Amino acid sequence: MSVEDRGETALLCVPFAGAGPSFFHPWRELAGDRWRVVPVELPGRERRILETPYRNVVEAAKNSIDDIVADLGEGARTVLFGHSLGAVLAYELAHLLSTRDVHVERLVVSGSPGPWTQRERRATGLPEEEFLLRVEEFAGFRHEALDHPDLRELILPMLRADCEMHENYIPSTDEPVSVPICSIRGSSDTLVTAEEAQGWRDATTSEFSFVEFPGGHMYLVDLGQEVLNVIAAESARGH
Repeated sequence: MSVEDRGETALLCVPFAGAGPSFFHPWRELAGDRWRVVPVELPGRERRILETPYRNVVEAAKNSIDDIVADLGEGARTVLFGHSLGAVLAYELAHLLSTRDVHVERLVVSGSPGPWTQRERRATGLPEEEFLLRVEEFAGFRHEALDHPDLRELILPMLRADCEMHENYIPSTDEPVSVPICSIRGSSDTLVTAEEAQGWRDATTSEFSFVEFPGGHMYLVDLGQEVLNVIAAESARGH
């Protein structure tokens, strides 16, 4: 049954580099009856672990859109949320969904500079240990699975592809979206400055808002409920 059939608003959640849809499963309970939480499932992780991961954001968005629309249902009301890599992927999806009779009410981007910002510090192409150290430095924490050789071998290709996809991202269009954008940042994020996070103002012809939470780049790991409360408050402003 699609979101449209149930008369609900979907919260479409796009994962960050190295993450899969399961990161957002706890949000289903936290969201209560406010939204149906719909995580985007990308190849190369979890149930799609054996599939080749994408290395291009625009390609990933275009190839995922049919499955996403089928799950949401045409005419569905949708709020998009994406963190870091997920933020720019959500931005591309917002453009595509606007042509597919899915009503995007709001785009919430997290831990990300504006879409036209070129990333100066990169992990792509580094030898394995240097790559993992750079990713750990970027994220502010090390995923415990990377300390297990078998799991590392499984995760590393996807993580490398995600980093390449993010670091080489160029928007598919210079046209801003027409939906309101809320940009969220951890106040001690060393990867994204407050000024860069507010660069999303130029990505919309509608309203823009900016929110900071305590914490670093991965602040949302511990603040899922608080993030959902901001999304609810932002959505309420639009009604």
